[in-house]
Amino acid sequence: MIRTFLIPLLAIAGMLFGIVVVIRSSQPKPPSAPVVQPPVSPFTVRVAGSGIIEASSENIAIGTPIGGTVDKVDVRVGDRVKPGDVLFTLDSRDLRAQLAVREAELAAAQESLKRLQSMPRPEEIPPAEARVEAAKATLEDLQNQVAIMERVQDPRARSEEEMSRRRFAVLVAKGRLDEAAAALSLLKAGAWGPEIQIAKAQVVAAEANVKQVQTEIDRRIIRAPIAGRVLQVKVRPGEFASAGALATPLILLGAVEPLHVRVDVDENDAWRVKAGAKAHGYLRGNRDIQTPLQFVRFEPYVVPKKSLTGDSSERVDTRVLQVLFSFDPKDLPVFVGQQMDVYIEAPADSDKPSVHSTRGEASPATESPK
Repeated sequence: MIRTFLIPLLAIAGMLFGIVVVIRSSQPKPPSAPVVQPPVSPFTVRVAGSGIIEASSENIAIGTPIGGTVDKVDVRVGDRVKPGDVLFTLDSRDLRAQLAVREAELAAAQESLKRLQSMPRPEEIPPAEARVEAAKATLEDLQNQVAIMERVQDPRARSEEEMSRRRFAVLVAKGRLDEAAAALSLLKAGAWGPEIQIAKAQVVAAEANVKQVQTEIDRRIIRAPIAGRVLQVKVRPGEFASAGALATPLILLGAVEPLHVRVDVDENDAWRVKAGAKAHGYLRGNRDIQTPLQFVRFEPYVVPKKSLTGDSSERVDTRVLQVLFSFDPKDLPVFVGQQMDVYIEAPADSDKPSVHSTRGEASPATESPK
Protein backbone atom coordinates (compact mmCIF):
# COMPACT_ATOMS: atom_id res chain seq x y z
CA MET A 1 0.00 0.00 0.00
CA ILE A 2 2.93 2.30 0.71
CA ARG A 3 4.26 1.73 -2.80
CA THR A 4 0.78 2.36 -4.19
CA PHE A 5 0.45 5.87 -2.66
CA LEU A 6 4.15 6.97 -2.15
CA ILE A 7 5.13 7.43 -5.76
CA PRO A 8 2.04 9.52 -6.71
CA LEU A 9 2.49 11.68 -3.59
CA LEU A 10 6.14 12.35 -4.43
CA ALA A 11 5.16 13.25 -7.98
CA ILE A 12 2.49 15.67 -6.77
CA ALA A 13 4.95 17.28 -4.29
CA GLY A 14 7.57 17.73 -7.01
CA MET A 15 5.01 19.29 -9.32
CA LEU A 16 3.89 21.72 -6.59
CA PHE A 17 7.51 22.63 -5.82
CA GLY A 18 8.17 23.32 -9.50
CA ILE A 19 5.07 25.50 -9.76
CA VAL A 20 6.20 27.52 -6.73
CA VAL A 21 9.67 27.97 -8.16
CA VAL A 22 8.33 29.07 -11.56
CA ILE A 23 5.94 31.57 -9.98
CA ARG A 24 8.65 33.10 -7.79
CA SER A 25 11.17 33.33 -10.62
CA SER A 26 8.66 34.96 -12.95
CA GLN A 27 7.97 37.81 -10.55
CA PRO A 28 9.84 41.04 -11.47
CA LYS A 29 12.69 41.96 -9.18
CA PRO A 30 12.39 45.30 -7.43
CA PRO A 31 14.88 47.83 -8.83
CA SER A 32 17.96 48.26 -6.68
CA ALA A 33 18.55 51.66 -5.21
CA PRO A 34 21.43 53.57 -6.84
CA VAL A 35 24.61 53.81 -4.83
CA VAL A 36 24.62 57.58 -5.35
CA GLN A 37 21.49 59.59 -6.03
CA PRO A 38 21.77 61.39 -9.39
CA PRO A 39 21.58 65.18 -9.40
CA VAL A 40 18.44 67.02 -10.42
CA SER A 41 18.63 69.88 -12.89
CA PRO A 42 17.58 73.28 -11.52
CA PHE A 43 16.56 74.42 -15.03
CA THR A 44 13.41 73.53 -16.94
CA VAL A 45 15.11 73.64 -20.34
CA ARG A 46 18.68 72.56 -20.13
CA VAL A 47 21.66 70.86 -21.72
CA ALA A 48 23.68 68.35 -19.70
CA GLY A 49 27.39 67.82 -19.92
CA SER A 50 30.22 66.08 -18.18
CA GLY A 51 32.90 68.47 -16.97
CA ILE A 52 36.46 68.25 -15.69
CA ILE A 53 37.73 70.65 -13.06
CA GLU A 54 40.94 72.37 -14.12
CA ALA A 55 43.02 75.37 -13.15
CA SER A 56 41.83 78.73 -14.42
CA SER A 57 45.19 79.16 -16.12
CA GLU A 58 44.73 75.64 -17.55
CA ASN A 59 47.03 72.96 -16.22
CA ILE A 60 50.58 74.03 -17.03
CA ALA A 61 53.02 71.19 -17.65
CA ILE A 62 56.41 72.44 -16.44
CA GLY A 63 59.41 71.04 -18.30
CA THR A 64 63.03 71.96 -18.91
CA PRO A 65 64.57 73.38 -22.10
CA ILE A 66 67.78 71.44 -21.45
CA GLY A 67 68.13 67.87 -20.30
CA GLY A 68 70.21 67.30 -17.20
CA THR A 69 70.49 65.76 -13.76
CA VAL A 70 68.19 67.32 -11.17
CA ASP A 71 70.23 68.93 -8.42
CA LYS A 72 67.45 70.23 -6.16
CA VAL A 73 63.64 70.32 -6.01
CA ASP A 74 62.40 73.40 -4.15
CA VAL A 75 58.63 72.74 -4.05
CA ARG A 76 56.24 70.08 -2.86
CA VAL A 77 52.74 69.14 -3.93
CA GLY A 78 50.25 71.72 -2.71
CA ASP A 79 52.74 74.58 -2.34
CA ARG A 80 51.65 77.99 -3.54
CA VAL A 81 54.18 79.81 -5.68
CA LYS A 82 54.63 83.29 -7.09
CA PRO A 83 55.98 84.20 -10.54
CA GLY A 84 59.73 83.62 -10.58
CA ASP A 85 59.85 81.22 -7.63
CA VAL A 86 62.34 78.38 -8.15
CA LEU A 87 60.69 75.02 -8.80
CA PHE A 88 63.76 72.85 -9.36
CA THR A 89 67.39 73.22 -10.43
CA LEU A 90 69.57 71.18 -12.76
CA ASP A 91 73.22 70.42 -12.12
CA SER A 92 75.34 73.31 -13.48
CA ARG A 93 78.80 72.73 -11.99
CA ASP A 94 80.46 72.68 -15.43
CA LEU A 95 78.89 76.03 -16.34
CA ARG A 96 79.93 77.58 -13.04
CA ALA A 97 83.52 76.58 -13.78
CA GLN A 98 83.21 78.21 -17.22
CA LEU A 99 81.75 81.30 -15.59
CA ALA A 100 84.83 81.66 -13.35
CA VAL A 101 87.08 81.57 -16.44
CA ARG A 102 84.94 84.11 -18.32
CA GLU A 103 84.86 86.45 -15.31
CA ALA A 104 88.67 86.30 -15.07
CA GLU A 105 88.94 87.15 -18.78
CA LEU A 106 86.57 90.07 -18.27
CA ALA A 107 88.64 91.37 -15.34
CA ALA A 108 91.83 91.19 -17.43
CA ALA A 109 90.17 93.05 -20.33
CA GLN A 110 88.88 95.76 -17.99
CA GLU A 111 92.29 96.25 -16.40
CA SER A 112 93.90 96.49 -19.85
CA LEU A 113 91.42 99.18 -20.82
CA LYS A 114 92.05 101.08 -17.59
CA ARG A 115 95.78 100.95 -18.23
CA LEU A 116 95.36 102.45 -21.69
CA GLN A 117 92.92 105.12 -20.50
CA SER A 118 95.21 106.16 -17.61
CA MET A 119 98.25 106.66 -19.85
CA PRO A 120 100.62 108.37 -19.46
CA ARG A 121 101.64 107.38 -15.99
CA PRO A 122 102.75 110.51 -14.07
CA GLU A 123 106.01 108.89 -13.02
CA GLU A 124 106.98 108.19 -16.65
CA ILE A 125 107.06 111.84 -17.73
CA PRO A 126 110.06 113.13 -15.64
CA PRO A 127 112.48 110.49 -17.04
CA ALA A 128 111.36 111.32 -20.59
CA GLU A 129 111.82 115.04 -19.98
CA ALA A 130 115.26 114.33 -18.49
CA ARG A 131 116.24 112.44 -21.65
CA VAL A 132 115.19 115.46 -23.72
CA GLU A 133 117.25 117.79 -21.56
CA ALA A 134 120.25 115.43 -21.75
CA ALA A 135 119.95 115.36 -25.55
CA LYS A 136 119.80 119.15 -25.60
CA ALA A 137 122.90 119.42 -23.44
CA THR A 138 124.79 116.94 -25.61
CA LEU A 139 123.82 118.86 -28.75
CA GLU A 140 124.88 122.21 -27.25
CA ASP A 141 128.19 120.75 -26.14
CA LEU A 142 128.94 119.40 -29.59
CA GLN A 143 127.84 122.66 -31.25
CA ASN A 144 130.12 124.61 -28.90
CA GLN A 145 133.05 122.35 -29.77
CA VAL A 146 132.45 122.90 -33.48
CA ALA A 147 132.27 126.67 -32.96
CA ILE A 148 135.58 126.66 -31.07
CA MET A 149 137.26 124.66 -33.84
CA GLU A 150 135.91 127.05 -36.49
CA ARG A 151 137.38 130.09 -34.65
CA VAL A 152 140.92 128.70 -34.95
CA GLN A 153 142.50 130.63 -37.82
CA ASP A 154 145.63 128.54 -38.30
CA PRO A 155 144.68 125.58 -40.50
CA ARG A 156 147.62 123.66 -39.12
CA ALA A 157 146.04 123.69 -35.65
CA ARG A 158 143.00 121.69 -36.82
CA SER A 159 142.40 118.88 -39.26
CA GLU A 160 139.50 118.62 -41.73
CA GLU A 161 138.87 115.10 -40.58
CA GLU A 162 138.33 116.24 -37.00
CA MET A 163 136.04 119.05 -38.15
CA SER A 164 133.93 116.65 -40.23
CA ARG A 165 133.66 114.22 -37.35
CA ARG A 166 132.49 116.98 -34.99
CA ARG A 167 129.94 118.34 -37.51
CA PHE A 168 128.50 114.81 -38.01
CA ALA A 169 128.37 114.36 -34.23
CA VAL A 170 126.22 117.54 -34.05
CA LEU A 171 123.83 116.08 -36.61
CA VAL A 172 123.56 112.82 -34.65
CA ALA A 173 122.91 114.80 -31.46
CA LYS A 174 120.15 116.78 -33.20
CA GLY A 175 118.54 113.50 -34.31
CA ARG A 176 118.68 112.11 -30.78
CA LEU A 177 117.14 115.31 -29.42
CA ASP A 178 114.32 115.12 -31.94
CA GLU A 179 113.80 111.46 -31.05
CA ALA A 180 113.63 112.22 -27.32
CA ALA A 181 111.28 115.15 -27.88
CA ALA A 182 108.98 113.01 -30.07
CA ALA A 183 108.96 110.22 -27.46
CA LEU A 184 108.01 112.79 -24.80
CA SER A 185 105.17 114.14 -26.94
CA LEU A 186 103.95 110.62 -27.66
CA LEU A 187 104.05 109.77 -23.97
CA LYS A 188 102.09 112.91 -23.02
CA ALA A 189 99.51 112.21 -25.74
CA GLY A 190 98.50 108.99 -23.97
CA ALA A 191 97.23 105.78 -25.58
CA TRP A 192 96.38 105.67 -29.27
CA GLY A 193 92.63 106.04 -29.96
CA PRO A 194 92.26 102.84 -32.00
CA GLU A 195 94.03 100.87 -29.26
CA ILE A 196 91.47 102.15 -26.73
CA GLN A 197 88.63 101.18 -29.06
CA ILE A 198 90.09 97.70 -29.45
CA ALA A 199 90.40 97.38 -25.67
CA LYS A 200 86.78 98.51 -25.25
CA ALA A 201 85.64 95.94 -27.80
CA GLN A 202 87.53 93.25 -25.92
CA VAL A 203 85.74 94.28 -22.70
CA VAL A 204 82.35 94.13 -24.45
CA ALA A 205 83.16 90.68 -25.84
CA ALA A 206 84.25 89.46 -22.40
CA GLU A 207 81.04 90.79 -20.83
CA ALA A 208 78.98 89.02 -23.51
CA ASN A 209 80.78 85.76 -22.75
CA VAL A 210 80.00 86.15 -19.05
CA LYS A 211 76.32 86.89 -19.77
CA GLN A 212 76.12 83.91 -22.09
CA VAL A 213 77.33 81.53 -19.39
CA GLN A 214 75.09 83.19 -16.79
CA THR A 215 72.12 82.72 -19.13
CA GLU A 216 72.93 79.04 -19.55
CA ILE A 217 73.11 78.68 -15.75
CA ASP A 218 69.79 80.51 -15.37
CA ARG A 219 68.18 78.22 -17.96
CA ARG A 220 68.93 75.33 -15.62
CA ILE A 221 66.93 77.01 -12.88
CA ILE A 222 63.27 76.26 -13.62
CA ARG A 223 60.96 78.95 -12.25
CA ALA A 224 57.21 79.34 -11.86
CA PRO A 225 55.73 81.25 -14.81
CA ILE A 226 52.61 82.36 -12.90
CA ALA A 227 51.19 82.57 -9.41
CA GLY A 228 49.47 79.31 -8.62
CA ARG A 229 49.56 76.00 -6.84
CA VAL A 230 51.75 72.96 -7.41
CA LEU A 231 49.41 70.14 -8.43
CA GLN A 232 51.94 67.38 -9.15
CA VAL A 233 55.66 66.81 -8.65
CA LYS A 234 57.12 63.96 -10.69
CA VAL A 235 60.80 64.78 -10.42
CA ARG A 236 63.31 63.97 -7.70
CA PRO A 237 66.92 65.03 -6.97
CA GLY A 238 69.36 62.81 -8.84
CA GLU A 239 66.93 61.91 -11.62
CA PHE A 240 67.62 62.84 -15.22
CA ALA A 241 65.11 65.38 -16.50
CA SER A 242 64.55 65.07 -20.24
CA ALA A 243 63.94 68.16 -22.32
CA GLY A 244 60.84 68.68 -24.42
CA ALA A 245 57.21 67.67 -24.02
CA LEU A 246 56.74 64.61 -21.82
CA ALA A 247 53.78 62.28 -21.37
CA THR A 248 54.04 62.86 -17.61
CA PRO A 249 55.10 66.46 -16.86
CA LEU A 250 57.88 67.00 -14.38
CA ILE A 251 55.72 69.45 -12.44
CA LEU A 252 52.06 70.34 -12.96
CA LEU A 253 51.16 73.88 -12.00
CA GLY A 254 47.99 75.96 -12.20
CA ALA A 255 46.10 78.92 -10.80
CA VAL A 256 43.33 77.54 -8.58
CA GLU A 257 41.52 80.72 -7.62
CA PRO A 258 39.09 80.58 -9.28
CA LEU A 259 38.76 77.10 -10.76
CA HIS A 260 37.41 76.29 -14.20
CA VAL A 261 35.15 73.48 -15.35
CA ARG A 262 35.68 72.31 -18.93
CA VAL A 263 32.31 70.94 -20.00
CA ASP A 264 31.90 68.67 -23.03
CA VAL A 265 28.65 69.46 -24.85
CA ASP A 266 27.59 67.04 -27.58
CA GLU A 267 27.77 68.63 -31.02
CA ASN A 268 24.08 67.81 -31.45
CA ASP A 269 23.30 70.14 -28.52
CA ALA A 270 25.99 72.75 -29.13
CA TRP A 271 23.58 75.09 -30.90
CA ARG A 272 21.39 75.19 -27.77
CA VAL A 273 24.13 76.66 -25.55
CA LYS A 274 24.39 80.44 -25.63
CA ALA A 275 27.17 82.68 -24.42
CA GLY A 276 26.59 83.85 -20.86
CA ALA A 277 24.22 80.96 -20.09
CA LYS A 278 23.64 80.06 -16.46
CA ALA A 279 24.94 76.70 -15.30
CA HIS A 280 25.06 74.57 -12.19
CA GLY A 281 27.65 71.93 -11.35
CA TYR A 282 27.33 68.85 -9.14
CA LEU A 283 30.39 66.98 -7.96
CA ARG A 284 30.47 63.45 -9.31
CA GLY A 285 29.69 61.05 -6.47
CA ASN A 286 27.91 63.54 -4.19
CA ARG A 287 25.08 65.68 -5.55
CA ASP A 288 25.00 67.67 -2.31
CA ILE A 289 28.31 69.27 -3.26
CA GLN A 290 27.13 71.78 -5.84
CA THR A 291 27.89 75.28 -6.97
CA PRO A 292 26.62 77.81 -9.49
CA LEU A 293 28.92 78.35 -12.45
CA GLN A 294 29.80 81.51 -14.36
CA PHE A 295 30.25 81.39 -18.11
CA VAL A 296 33.83 82.13 -19.24
CA ARG A 297 34.12 81.29 -22.93
CA PHE A 298 33.64 78.76 -25.66
CA GLU A 299 36.50 76.76 -27.12
CA PRO A 300 35.31 77.46 -30.67
CA TYR A 301 36.89 74.37 -32.23
CA VAL A 302 34.76 71.23 -31.92
CA VAL A 303 36.98 68.29 -30.97
CA PRO A 304 36.60 64.51 -30.59
CA LYS A 305 35.55 63.54 -27.09
CA LYS A 306 38.43 62.26 -24.97
CA SER A 307 37.16 61.95 -21.41
CA LEU A 308 34.81 58.98 -21.83
CA THR A 309 32.55 58.14 -18.91
CA GLY A 310 32.56 54.38 -19.53
CA ASP A 311 28.86 54.05 -20.29
CA SER A 312 28.13 50.98 -22.45
CA SER A 313 25.94 53.00 -24.82
CA GLU A 314 28.44 55.79 -25.28
CA ARG A 315 29.59 56.54 -28.79
CA VAL A 316 33.35 56.79 -29.09
CA ASP A 317 33.07 58.92 -32.24
CA THR A 318 31.23 61.73 -30.46
CA ARG A 319 32.49 65.23 -31.14
CA VAL A 320 31.99 67.88 -28.48
CA LEU A 321 32.00 71.61 -28.02
CA GLN A 322 34.01 72.54 -24.95
CA VAL A 323 32.50 75.27 -22.76
CA LEU A 324 34.42 76.78 -19.86
CA PHE A 325 32.74 77.90 -16.65
CA SER A 326 34.35 79.25 -13.49
CA PHE A 327 33.49 78.98 -9.81
CA ASP A 328 34.99 79.92 -6.46
CA PRO A 329 36.31 76.75 -4.79
CA LYS A 330 36.20 78.32 -1.32
CA ASP A 331 34.67 75.93 1.26
CA LEU A 332 34.14 73.25 -1.42
CA PRO A 333 36.02 69.93 -1.08
CA VAL A 334 36.94 69.79 -4.75
CA PHE A 335 40.25 69.15 -6.49
CA VAL A 336 41.64 69.72 -9.92
CA GLY A 337 40.91 66.73 -12.16
CA GLN A 338 37.58 65.76 -10.56
CA GLN A 339 34.48 65.32 -12.71
CA MET A 340 31.31 67.32 -12.44
CA ASP A 341 27.82 66.81 -13.81
CA VAL A 342 26.88 70.17 -15.28
CA TYR A 343 23.46 71.46 -16.30
CA ILE A 344 23.40 74.47 -18.62
CA GLU A 345 20.29 76.56 -19.03
CA ALA A 346 19.04 76.64 -22.63
CA PRO A 347 16.61 79.14 -24.18
CA ALA A 348 12.94 78.14 -24.04
CA ASP A 349 12.73 77.98 -27.83
CA SER A 350 15.54 75.39 -28.03
CA ASP A 351 13.37 72.52 -26.85
CA LYS A 352 14.18 70.25 -29.77
CA PRO A 353 14.63 66.76 -28.26
CA SER A 354 18.12 65.33 -28.37
CA VAL A 355 18.82 61.60 -28.50
CA HIS A 356 22.32 61.72 -27.06
CA SER A 357 23.76 63.62 -24.18
CA THR A 358 27.50 64.11 -23.76
CA ARG A 359 27.46 60.90 -21.75
CA GLY A 360 26.11 59.04 -24.79
CA GLU A 361 22.71 58.15 -23.34
CA ALA A 362 19.11 59.27 -23.69
CA SER A 363 18.83 61.55 -20.69
CA PRO A 364 16.13 63.82 -19.36
CA ALA A 365 18.83 66.38 -18.90
CA THR A 366 18.88 66.98 -22.68
CA GLU A 367 15.16 66.70 -23.20
CA SER A 368 12.77 69.57 -22.65
CA PRO A 369 9.30 69.07 -21.31
CA LYS A 370 6.39 68.87 -23.77
